[in-house]
Amino acid sequence: MTGRRRIRSTFLPRLHPPVRATALAATALAACASLTVGCGVVPGATGGSGDDPIKVMTWAPMNTGATNKPGMPAFAQAYARWINSHGGIAGRKLSVLVCNDHNDAVSAAKCAQRAVDEGVVAVVGSYSQYGDAFFPTLEGADIPYIGGYGITNAEFDSVASFPVNGGQPSLLAGLGKELGGSCGPVALVRPDSIAGDELHVMLDSGLKASGHAVADDQLAAEDATEYSAQSERALARTTGDPVKKGCVLPALGDRTSTFMDSFRRAREDFPDVRTGTVLGSVDQTVIDASGGTSGPYEGSYITGWYPVVTDRRWDPMKKVIKEQAFDDNRIDPADAGVQTTWLAYTVFKAAVDSLGNGELTSTAVRKALDDGLKVDTGGLTPTLDWDYKNGLGAIGLPRLVNTEVTLQAVRKGRLVAARKGFTDVRETLANADVS
Repeated sequence: MTGRRRIRSTFLPRLHPPVRATALAATALAACASLTVGCGVVPGATGGSGDDPIKVMTWAPMNTGATNKPGMPAFAQAYARWINSHGGIAGRKLSVLVCNDHNDAVSAAKCAQRAVDEGVVAVVGSYSQYGDAFFPTLEGADIPYIGGYGITNAEFDSVASFPVNGGQPSLLAGLGKELGGSCGPVALVRPDSIAGDELHVMLDSGLKASGHAVADDQLAAEDATEYSAQSERALARTTGDPVKKGCVLPALGDRTSTFMDSFRRAREDFPDVRTGTVLGSVDQTVIDASGGTSGPYEGSYITGWYPVVTDRRWDPMKKVIKEQAFDDNRIDPADAGVQTTWLAYTVFKAAVDSLGNGELTSTAVRKALDDGLKVDTGGLTPTLDWDYKNGLGAIGLPRLVNTEVTLQAVRKGRLVAARKGFTDVRETLANADVS
């Protein structure tokens, strides 16, 4: 196939059918009367004036039967307590509103409408699979979305979005690039869905960059309760090279652990086959829950967005947790969601500080970020700058400005650095065949 097209939809499986953004906006507006704060706030008008608190929102799914990220809003509230105990931001207190998106498109749209009605100046450090549901509302109100988790195409496309990581595209391209030189045959096990269709494109771009053949593309139902058939097929495709060990790479989101349970049993006769996956499908909490050293992830390679949690560059974040949330078991410093929220609030504070004595509105925050503000994150990411020339517009990702990933490995039940420093996959992504 020739030509290029924009990358579609989400990079992880959706849990519900997509809903038209216009219908969602109408639903959210209809629900406005039930909110505790009345409608009619002028978009971008204020986040509080004078000595009023600076009002922001952080949302994530909580208490659902699927992906939950309670640590993100919990950490946001801890950060507010911490920053307020140290003088606030620009001399003003920070107020964090929390919203549960329930892993549901309509609820995500309602969270966005509530952000408008409450007059927040930004949505910071949030997680939602439903960018198509909430971005139209934020864009209409000129409210920036800072530091989303990086799981939807819209996060790397919307004018309201300011991502701090490279999302699933960077992780998969990085995984292919890192493992291509050492793996024999590679099998990707991914969802049989529109979102899943894009995963092998990004992985193959990394494999080809390292001179490797493309991966065998194994499709799997995204709601399966076991994956023995897929495990056996993947093993059959990755055991033919007598020199290099084959590699099986599951990218099934929340179902990755379900796959690994089946794979652990199927691989007993093939102990040399290696595994790898991406952060977001697996993190330290998942490794711990699956048995740590004795679990199926031991020895796996995992690409991540940031340094491992034992890196000293995380010490400022850990200080916030120690001072304000030491006994809050929702907040794990090894959770990529918590880490992303820390970086998002670092960006937000830099944007507010850059305004000096100027008016603090959502539009002012958005303009500060759009007009070339460079944010130093203490080495946890490259210096962030959302100038459009830094994005990957050629493949439909103009807001993807951080293309650096880390390679980690599970050793003795812990995620540790497998390679020093970052790997930049910008060129790999730019050359991805998305036709």
